[in-house]
Amino acid sequence: MSRTIASSIITKLSQDTVYPFYAIDLNFDSTPVYAWTGLGEISLHGNTYSGTGQLLQISEVQETQDIAARGMTIALTGVPSGLLSLALTEPYQGRTAKVYLGFMTSWENPDSSPDTMEIFSGYMDQLSIDEGAETSTVKLTVESRLIDLERPRTRRYTRENQQIRHSGDRAFDFVESLQSQRLQWGGGG
Repeated sequence: MSRTIASSIITKLSQDTVYPFYAIDLNFDSTPVYAWTGLGEISLHGNTYSGTGQLLQISEVQETQDIAARGMTIALTGVPSGLLSLALTEPYQGRTAKVYLGFMTSWENPDSSPDTMEIFSGYMDQLSIDEGAETSTVKLTVESRLIDLERPRTRRYTRENQQIRHSGDRAFDFVESLQSQRLQWGGGG
């Protein structure tokens, strides 16, 4: 898949020293999680991202020439045991997740709003917890949005199904009665 890279990112990539980072959006129902692989807080896309340093790990993001749903894993280590209840009780499956690759001008004076590009967008799938004595590791697998292509579409041409999508629409009210109706075609006169 070809991508358009902003000229400001190309300029930073041409520098002698490059300062890359990752940022993630995990859109949970109660409160979204915004984190990045640096220290402190930064502002991206109108949101404040909390720095996790090396505690946030992101697996390889795969792209291929063919249309295929490739997933990835996001891991957060050093999670206090008291916060695990939130990870266990929060509904997460099917919620959106995005991963960005960004570049700073330097680590000593971080950009207030650094340049980023989205490298992955998908849906949260499986959450696993490796529990330790004081801290734990939370791993989240995220499926590509292309996974929707593999889901069966169970749309029916019935009144009930039409009412679910468009309440009050009567387009399919008489489909069932047409099933057994005999019509004479042609025969003039």
